[in-house]
Amino acid sequence: MKIHLCAAMAATVAMSGCASVVRGTSDKVSINSEPPDATIRTSLGHSCPMSPCTVEVSRKEGFTAFAEKEGYKPGSIYIGTKMSGKGAAGLAGNILLGGVIGVGVDAMTGATLDHSPNPALITLIPADAPGESSKAIVPPPAPPAKNNSSRAGV
Repeated sequence: MKIHLCAAMAATVAMSGCASVVRGTSDKVSINSEPPDATIRTSLGHSCPMSPCTVEVSRKEGFTAFAEKEGYKPGSIYIGTKMSGKGAAGLAGNILLGGVIGVGVDAMTGATLDHSPNPALITLIPADAPGESSKAIVPPPAPPAKNNSSRAGV
C-alpha cells in the first residue's frame, strides 16, 4: 500500500512540472483597437463584432489580427509566439525530474510559449489622413526550403 502511495505521489510531482498539464496548449489573446469598437478578425478565422476582443488560439501558432472601422484605414498586427517564464519553468521541471517524454510533449504542443504582444493594440488612422497608412507588423519570412539532394546536377 505504501509503495502504491509513493508511486502515485512521485507521478504527481513529475506531472506538475509539465507545461502541457499546468499551462495547457491554448492561450487567450486580447486584441484592442484605437479607436475602440473596431471589427476584429484573425488569419486563423476568429472574428469579433467590436474590440476589445479575446480569442483562444493554439500556443504554437502565430497569427495576424486585422481591425476595421468606418472612417478609418484598415490596420493589422502580427502576434507571434515566444518562450515565456512560466513555460520555461514547466520545461525545467520536466528536465529536473527526468521527464524526457514531457519535454517532447511540451515542445510539440507549444505549451512553453506565450503570444506576444498580448494584449495587442491596433492603431487605426483616419481615412482622410494624408500620406499615412495604418501600422502593420508583417509576419516573419518562412525559413528557406531545404535541398535534400546530396549532389548537384544528378
